[in-house]
Amino acid sequence: MSPVLRGALLSLAAFGLYATHDVVVKTLGAHYTSFQIIFFSGLLSFPLVSVLLLSDRTDGNLVPRHPWWSLLRSITGVATGAMGFFAFSVLPMAQCYAMLFAMPLIITLLSIPMLGEKVGLRRGLAVLVGLAGVLIVLRPGSAPMSIGHLAGLGAAFTGALTSVIVRKIGKEERSVVLMMYPMLMSVAAMGLALPFVYRPMPVEHLALTGVIALLGMAGAALIIAAYRAAPAVIVAPMQYSQIIWAAFYGWLLFDERIDSWTAAGAAVIIASGIYIVLREGTPDVSRNRPVLENRSRLDVGTIPRIGTWLKRFAPKEG
Repeated sequence: MSPVLRGALLSLAAFGLYATHDVVVKTLGAHYTSFQIIFFSGLLSFPLVSVLLLSDRTDGNLVPRHPWWSLLRSITGVATGAMGFFAFSVLPMAQCYAMLFAMPLIITLLSIPMLGEKVGLRRGLAVLVGLAGVLIVLRPGSAPMSIGHLAGLGAAFTGALTSVIVRKIGKEERSVVLMMYPMLMSVAAMGLALPFVYRPMPVEHLALTGVIALLGMAGAALIIAAYRAAPAVIVAPMQYSQIIWAAFYGWLLFDERIDSWTAAGAAVIIASGIYIVLREGTPDVSRNRPVLENRSRLDVGTIPRIGTWLKRFAPKEG
């Protein structure tokens, strides 16, 4: 099997696990707030991540070199998790994915002022087309906009902002700093909110929060293996396979159907996102490659970013 095919298959498997992760989030979201779900899943993933953090033997301390950017990145990670988990709890899975697929479009826009990225006419038009796809999904004026839709769009924005911040400071901050602070803030913030929203959890539901942590870790491990086997232009577009899982799981478990507007809008968003990925992979087009360097899915603070893991444990892609 060629490395490119192996990387593509590994990434497809990873995003299948991530989709299953979202199914568990949606299942628990029918009973508990996103704060409670993130708190326990983050708490249960913390021991393994702590072992990874302690294995960093490089010299240095835990003081961020860019404290304000690190603080903002941690805050946006917490916001992304809270809004993303809530959106999955109240919206059809396909609609959630369609909105989260707008992240590459937003990353491209944010990279202009924050990274000094020069976005030419073609990528600029692709962003506009993708944003039109978001409007097709939402159908403002003809379908009611719920707080779930606002949460999904908010998660896409804060997730994109997190990615651009990491791209801005990642070369200068230690990996352990990039990993630790978002996790600490996520668990702490959700813990502070927990007394106001807590509902007693039976053992089987508590176990499902552990399943969320395990699926997130397993998906991350497969993505790392995929990026070590194949270039980013092969691995990154595989995230859009989640819409297939959304259709399958939505039909099988939640009696959901993808309506024609959602399907059409998602197709437009996916097409524009893939074009941006391929365009960034073209030599001399992008200096920063912000979308291709966004190797994580949603940075919610409970699982370290894929790019940070690669930086810490594997040689970076040339």
